[in-house]
Amino acid sequence: MKALVLASGGVDSTTALGLAIQKFGNKNVVALSVSYGQKHDKEIVSAKKIANYYGVEQLFLDLSKIFQYSNCSLLQQSTEEIPEQSYQEQLAKTKSVKPVSTYVPFRNGLFLASAASIALSKDCSVIYYGAHADDAAGFAYPDCSQDFNKAMNEAIYEGSGHQLTIEAPFVKINKANVIKIGLEIGVPYELTWSCYEGNEKPCGKCGTCIDRANAFKANGIEDPAIRYNG
Repeated sequence: MKALVLASGGVDSTTALGLAIQKFGNKNVVALSVSYGQKHDKEIVSAKKIANYYGVEQLFLDLSKIFQYSNCSLLQQSTEEIPEQSYQEQLAKTKSVKPVSTYVPFRNGLFLASAASIALSKDCSVIYYGAHADDAAGFAYPDCSQDFNKAMNEAIYEGSGHQLTIEAPFVKINKANVIKIGLEIGVPYELTWSCYEGNEKPCGKCGTCIDRANAFKANGIEDPAIRYNG
């Protein structure tokens, strides 16, 4: 049995990769890293380091043209600034009636659909991705929710002729618990990158930096990537 893992280079996808390797072995795991027109390549660089660390096959896919019409603040063509606020602060402004400005339109849906085609071609029977409850909370990233995961799982299972399923092992837990699991299985968090900015060091101010810092703090440790990228 083989697994394909959506590997962004961040905390959540790297933990999912670690779980898949623990279950199937590194020779039976394929990492898929997707470019979507983001403002920097730091996360792809991290994904390469992580795939090399684990000794897994890594594939790359460019979906940037699909998102060329979006003004999401994460994208190269955007006229919007990336907010220097927590997700909770951002959602308070919209009263949770729409996603945060860093939501890339239906990104996970496109990633999973593309991954399904590649997984079938590579004889994989399961796709892992790192969606977790913090991202889904308050409708910040609706394509990280349990309902979304269930719907995509059913669509891919049926559309693959019952050959392929999705595993979202963190969809019911928060980022702090994702990291707790990762620490237990030795995930190399020092190699990961989460910051929405592409500077030499994480900005510490964007929503994902804040979320990440709080999650490591909840586990009683300093973020290992701070020293590594320092």
